[in-house]
Amino acid sequence: MRRLLLIFLSVTLALPLTPTHANTRIASITDGDTVKLTDGRSVRLLQIDTPELNENECYAKEAQVALANLLNIRGALRLTTDPNLDKVDAYGRILRYIFKGKVNINLKMVKIGAATPYFYKRELGRYSTKLLKAAESARDKKLGLWSACPGTKLDPYRALTTSNKAPATPTWQCDPNYEGCIPLFPPDLNCTDIKKLGLAPVKVIGRDVHRFDADGDGIGCTS
Repeated sequence: MRRLLLIFLSVTLALPLTPTHANTRIASITDGDTVKLTDGRSVRLLQIDTPELNENECYAKEAQVALANLLNIRGALRLTTDPNLDKVDAYGRILRYIFKGKVNINLKMVKIGAATPYFYKRELGRYSTKLLKAAESARDKKLGLWSACPGTKLDPYRALTTSNKAPATPTWQCDPNYEGCIPLFPPDLNCTDIKKLGLAPVKVIGRDVHRFDADGDGIGCTS
């Protein structure tokens, strides 16, 4: 699998780009959020994060391939800074948004579920709102890593950590005041909550702590 991935990336990078600066070309793709230019500089894509390849995180290889595909679309290659953010990180990588034509590659990676927003030091760039909305949409649609790594959490203020293990389901204790298994009081619930859970109607067999049975006939949440 790794051999095929390396062949794919080599072929992809060999295809012509159309840079706005004649000497600016992508030499290699380090991972889903970092590339190296032919002049030796490394570019870290601003305000996004992808799974770590060297830690074998869930969806790391897929994110790398996704970036390769996006960098091969038609259009001039353009690197832009953000006036609100640093230009270079602590590792000497230049921090940039990458565009191919009119496509913001950083934003597109989040839209397809190959990356998540990462607002390092809680600093918000010019596309921070769009990035967060794109991540929420990708998560809701279960795109990319949101499907492959179900234990992943969306937190734009922390570096991404992906997991292919679903989060543990919290223990649901049953309230003895009702027939069936109504969640234990507290917290207080109303009939809207119960209907969303698909538990209506409710038969009261003890004290109606949630006040489901408004008319006192022993059956609550009937309307």
